[in-house]
Amino acid sequence: MNIRKLLQRLNTIKEHEGANPTPPLDSPLPEKSSEQVAKESDLGNGTVESDRVLVTWEGEDDPENPKNWSSMRKWKAIFAMSSFVFMSPLSSTIVAPALPAIASDLNITQPAVEQMVLSIFLLGFACGPLVASPLSEIYGRVRVVQSWNFMYIVFNAACGGARTKEAIIVLRFVAGLCGSATLGIGGGTLSDLFYAKDRGKAVAIYSWSPILAPLVGAVIGGFISQNTGWQWTFYASSLLSVAIQLSGLVFLEETYPPLLLRRKKAQLIKTTGATNLYTDYDYLDAGRLKKLSTNLIRPFKLLATQPIIQVLALYNAYLYGNIYILYADFVDLWTEVYGERTEIAGLNYISIAVGSALAAECCTLVNDRIYRTLTRRNGGKGLPEFRIPIMLPATLFLSAGMFWYGWSAEKKLHWIMPNIGTSIFVAGALACTISVNAYVIDTYGRYAASGLAAVSTIRCLAGFTFPMFAPYMYSTLGYGWSGSLLGFIGLGIGLPAAMLLGLYGQYLRDRSPYATKAH
Repeated sequence: MNIRKLLQRLNTIKEHEGANPTPPLDSPLPEKSSEQVAKESDLGNGTVESDRVLVTWEGEDDPENPKNWSSMRKWKAIFAMSSFVFMSPLSSTIVAPALPAIASDLNITQPAVEQMVLSIFLLGFACGPLVASPLSEIYGRVRVVQSWNFMYIVFNAACGGARTKEAIIVLRFVAGLCGSATLGIGGGTLSDLFYAKDRGKAVAIYSWSPILAPLVGAVIGGFISQNTGWQWTFYASSLLSVAIQLSGLVFLEETYPPLLLRRKKAQLIKTTGATNLYTDYDYLDAGRLKKLSTNLIRPFKLLATQPIIQVLALYNAYLYGNIYILYADFVDLWTEVYGERTEIAGLNYISIAVGSALAAECCTLVNDRIYRTLTRRNGGKGLPEFRIPIMLPATLFLSAGMFWYGWSAEKKLHWIMPNIGTSIFVAGALACTISVNAYVIDTYGRYAASGLAAVSTIRCLAGFTFPMFAPYMYSTLGYGWSGSLLGFIGLGIGLPAAMLLGLYGQYLRDRSPYATKAH
């Protein structure tokens, strides 16, 4: 806040409060704006102890409110946060092409243990957001993201020096735990920066990172493991994360309104000497230990008591688990069934990139347009349920993609056919993920980070477990029936979930204390 400009706008002087009659003891405390208290303190009038002053945004167009930042400033913050979101999922798959070399060097003989080196990272992903997201609702987004990313860099680099299978599994778990902070916090940042009607494009870009990053990691990992030692898959990802950490020092800005308002209050106290200022969020400073425990429990409460979170977590778990089944088996399909070299097989990941790009572009164009159209038809009142329509066709796409991929691989059709199926599946999965994230952010507002943390926990547990049974599923059922099974499960979960939220979402939100607090 620029206090000098604020004081220049003040044209009147209040009388000394000693001349005012004392209000009744049971009357509400008078609230004045931070403009008034700055003026009074500057003039040396003083205030009685009970005359508390609320520090809040100076109107709906206050430029200090992150929702009123310029587009350039908002998108700088989004891309900075998205780079952190991108980095951790990349690290989850960059080691995939190096697994045979790791198994050979560390004497890993069981396929399930070899897969655990890959998937244990996602178990850390499942646990981390339950702590990191609530912490961000006390200490802000930036502190938590940067401190946890620093710890991720340390433990991820340490994986390269592991000499036993036990050491690499433990270090991978801790690296995943520390690298997971952005999974919930990134969604909270979107809630901080955008009103619901303008949020679709940002959610699409944010949701693209966790889908695209594993693809990039697998491709990079293939070339690194082919030309250097497996250790460099860890060193390279750590070095890239160092670059992102340094760029974050410049471009990553705090967006969490409760923290910004508390900083504003502190600046006013320092500038004016006033001691009677308060914000609606001072309890975050006063009882931090109690508030921390409350915030840490909140994602579990959401998962245990909120049908919205339960439904979306189940569906998102299916989506994420399927994607990691695809990643875990993708190289084997091309090397063992189609006889391609490892580095050439990695190029088939381009089909995942194509599907992701198409879905992100379509959702960017369509999501907000659908939301605004339905809002106009609803008398100008937007609802989270207006994010659901895109989920129905997307569910059909992802199931069709699984059928296409499975049976074209089963029949060993031309290599382009499984890639087309992959693109269709990934496009549908990403569109559904965007819809899920947007619905959670719109519904839980200030608690969006905790809501997304709850969803991410179940999602990452699926990402951890699904690849471990993928080899047995494909060897037992074959590609065709495995793809059909996963496709039918997608229809069985996705269509009822979309219809449930579309028809009864408002009913569930009206009875949720967390959702009502957010609106």
